[in-house]
This record gives sequence, structure tokens and C-alpha cells, in this order.
Amino acid sequence: MKRIILIGAALASAAFAQQAKDRVVRFSPDIKFSGNLRTGPYNFTGSSSVPVTATISTMKISSLRAVLAAPNGTPITSAEGKRSADFMDSVTVVRGRLNAKGSALNYAEATGVGVLKGSASAVFAPEKQGDDPVNITAGEMSFDVDTDISTSKGSVKMVSGTQTGTSSTMVFDEKKELGFLTGDVQMNRAASGKQKALNVTGTEARLLTKNKLMYVKGKVRLVSGDITTTGDNMFYDDQKNLAVIVGNAVSVNAKDGTRVTGNVLEQRTDLGRVRQLTGGYQIPVDQFKLSNEK
Repeated sequence: MKRIILIGAALASAAFAQQAKDRVVRFSPDIKFSGNLRTGPYNFTGSSSVPVTATISTMKISSLRAVLAAPNGTPITSAEGKRSADFMDSVTVVRGRLNAKGSALNYAEATGVGVLKGSASAVFAPEKQGDDPVNITAGEMSFDVDTDISTSKGSVKMVSGTQTGTSSTMVFDEKKELGFLTGDVQMNRAASGKQKALNVTGTEARLLTKNKLMYVKGKVRLVSGDITTTGDNMFYDDQKNLAVIVGNAVSVNAKDGTRVTGNVLEQRTDLGRVRQLTGGYQIPVDQFKLSNEK
């Protein structure tokens, strides 16, 4: 038993050491810097043609200026893993298919999180040509190098094809192509072809941007043409124009006065048709979980 515990502790220690190593900022050796070599801080200066560049795990950052500093009282030469890096002016962050821009980014090696501010925007390119990119704007965006997950805060707006989501906070999982919106959530889909314009509000919304699937939870309200449907939770498949509202569901057609109620309602948003599902319905919530959610 003691041996098993020791092996487990050794593995945990090795994993922690690797994580700390992956969080280290590594500046391009071609970029000149000034500052005290022992105590720091190091000041990097680039230009539009030759910007300051750095790599943190799978994330690449470029800017016109940068400052690498150690905690007060700690020599920068022995502070790896505890340093902070400030990138300023024309900051670009690239990680896989994500490309983000802003005016400044602060990164801490201890947490592995970088916060991008100043009219922050990001574009997540589609895997296949012809699919919709995801465009995000917010007051600030934070990037976690350990999880490939970003968090946007402040007047968040996400656009993917004809779908637009707004909220106060959004977590975007780059691996699953999943957006998780909370706070003043509103989802809209513009009219296109046979598809009618939609407006959805709720406490929180999760959107799988690649497959155009949506899960909205808490005080759901769906408006499509003359029909307004409310309930506790909603699953929506944009490709099938199909919404399923679960829990205390009520649908009212303002034009003809038709009212449909039930625990589960199915609504065809392209046909303007609502019916009750007596057999019940289980929303596939697991596919809407973030990579770091259990």
C-alpha cells in the first residue's frame, strides 16, 4: 500500500511539474530586450514588421511591446513559473483555429491564464471550408493554457452563421466548439430561406456551433413569428428547425389564439406548428458539457 501511495505521489508530482513547464513564457531569441539581466524586468520592443513574439504551450502571442517581470524581491533568473508577462499594442493570440486580437494582454505563469483587454475580439475558424466561423467580441477574454478554454466577459457577442448570442459572460470550449453563455442571455437566428427569425431568452444557453445545436435552461422563452412558447428547458436543432420545450411548457399563437400546454411541447419553427409530446423527452445534456465538466 505504501508503495502504491508513493507511486501515486510521484506521478502527481511529475504531472504538476509538466503543467508548470507548459505554462512558461518563451520569447523568441531573435527579439532584443533591455533590463537588468539578474533582477529584471525585461523590456521587449518590436515593430509592425518584426513584432515581439512569445510561445506558451500551444498558444502563440505577438505584440509591439512586452515586459517580463518577476515577483518583488525575487531575481528573474530564478523565478521561472512565477513570472508575469505584459504584452501591449496590437496584441494577437493564436491557438489552433482560434485567432484573437486586443490592445493588451497580461499573463501569469502561476495560473496559466492570460487576460486580453481593449476591444477584444476572436475568430474561431471552421474545420471544413464552407462551414461557419465563430466570431466573438467582448470587453475582455481570458485564455487558459491548461484547458484550451477561453472566457469572455462584458457585453459578449457571438456570431456563427445566422445565429447570434449575447450575454454578460461566455465560456468557449475550443475542443468541443461549444459556447456556454450566462447572464442576460439572448439568442437570435436571422430569417433565411424557409427558416423564420427566432428569438430565445433563458438563464443560460449552450451552443454547439459546428452542429448548430442549442440547449437553453431556465425561464425559456421562444418567439417565432406569431408563436411564443415558454418552459423550463429547451433543446433546439437548427438544421431540423425543431425545438423541444420541457417542463411547464405553454405555447400561444397571438394570431389565432391557439394555446397548447403540456410537460413537453415539440415546435417546428419552419412550419409554425406546435404539438404536445405525451411520451416525454430527455434532453441530451451530456453533449453540451464543457471538456472540464463532469
